[in-house]
Amino acid sequence: MRHIKVFDTTLRDGEQSPGCSMNLEEKVQVALQLEKLGVDVMEAGFAIASPGDFEAVKTVAEKVKNSTVASLARALPKDIDRAWEAVKNANSPRIHTFLATSDIHMQYKLKKTPEQVLEQATEMVKYASKYCSNVEFSAEDASRSNKDFLCKVFESVIHAGANVINIPDTVGYTTPDEFYEMITYIKNNVSNIHKADISIHCHNDLGLGVANSLAAVRAGATQIECTINGIGERAGNAALEEIVMALETRKDFYQAQTGIQTTEIYPTSRLITSVTGSLIQANKAIVGANAFAHESGIHQHGMLANKSTYEIMTPESIGLTENKMVLGKHSGRHAFEDRLINLGYQLTKEEIDDAFKAFKLLADKKKTVTDKDIEALAGEKQVHTPEIYAFERFVINSGNSITATANVKISREEGSFEEVSTGDGPIDASFKAIDKIVGIDFALEDYKIQSVTEGKDAQGSVVIKLLKDGIIYKGSGLSTDIIEASIKAYIGAINKMLDASMRREKEATEDVEGGNI
Repeated sequence: MRHIKVFDTTLRDGEQSPGCSMNLEEKVQVALQLEKLGVDVMEAGFAIASPGDFEAVKTVAEKVKNSTVASLARALPKDIDRAWEAVKNANSPRIHTFLATSDIHMQYKLKKTPEQVLEQATEMVKYASKYCSNVEFSAEDASRSNKDFLCKVFESVIHAGANVINIPDTVGYTTPDEFYEMITYIKNNVSNIHKADISIHCHNDLGLGVANSLAAVRAGATQIECTINGIGERAGNAALEEIVMALETRKDFYQAQTGIQTTEIYPTSRLITSVTGSLIQANKAIVGANAFAHESGIHQHGMLANKSTYEIMTPESIGLTENKMVLGKHSGRHAFEDRLINLGYQLTKEEIDDAFKAFKLLADKKKTVTDKDIEALAGEKQVHTPEIYAFERFVINSGNSITATANVKISREEGSFEEVSTGDGPIDASFKAIDKIVGIDFALEDYKIQSVTEGKDAQGSVVIKLLKDGIIYKGSGLSTDIIEASIKAYIGAINKMLDASMRREKEATEDVEGGNI
């Protein structure tokens, strides 16, 4: 069996999808879960993009012990310097530099000749190699590049010190057969290819990201770049869970395997959903709500006779459990904590304390607390939202013949604040009351509500995205009362906005004091 390395770029390419930004604590939490998942390499960010990105890459590099930590860098000295500064304390650091090689990118974006691109790529790989021996070079838009020119670039950068060459399908343009042929051509026409890993990075614009990645594995690729839940720019990236489980389930065909701990796939997927607020469609392969659901009578009959009639992998193989022990208001902390572990969650003592309190409150409102309820509670506790404003209480007066009125009370360090407002319904009125207290102008970009489980006593999960100065801030809330869940989500988004603003002010002050401005 060939070993295929998994390069996860959820923290970099994944975070670039609109509304999926993470704060420092969330990035560290995701990084530690990716390490637990067993990824070979994690791309922690684009160090030069901002002071916040630099700090996140640096912190992840210092905390992660068992995975290689990479930072992206343009093929420029200042980018490579910054990338190395961010990852140098990692147990296994990598500099990942890139330059476009397609005719359209060279002509219109870079405004350089092929000869100039070849020279720049070679010199910058050589420059990066003075910092560390683990250097990856990506030929941006490789799938639309001239194959002979690509071979010339790859041969040159390998000679200059690159030990990984990446062949990205940057705009999701290629097809499986075409990509297979390209990988094969590069393998056969780069004389020193044996000195480097062949990596691929496929986007999903035509829905072929996973198919193209698997075709590349068949052609001889040794590293796959992907993201959890397939998040990423535009239509996203190839989904890690789909690639890994395809290789795992069809070892007979691909004759390849990864080092991924597949039982951590579902917990990792849930964490990304909680942190980013990017929901997964029910029929999503591997981790969707319906991935292991069977409603058809014929299917159910087959499943009862032998599960392999309609399931090619087990729920347990990705970290789902079939634990039937019912939890309710009489259940103790030990049973609750055991269920969290069975569901794949590893919370701190403080997070477990908070989750258990929330569980007891929920159990007083619901007859039976399901695994999905517990997952929702655990996911909410995993999301690290700074509590600048704290929710206290609300009162609603609403009906179809009167104007909705909301009285909302929230607090911050200097005291409690209470306001009353009217609106087009109780939720709108509640938001306007909070706006009066906070006194900041922003736009409600997105509002999503969904039921966690079935029944009249189901919890409602609300995700809100607020837009301020071109940046989207996400908040989430959970309650059996959808108005309360909405208020919590709204406050959560505002808290993230205020926290980000305070961080930027602090960074600006430090720059001035350090003489950088």
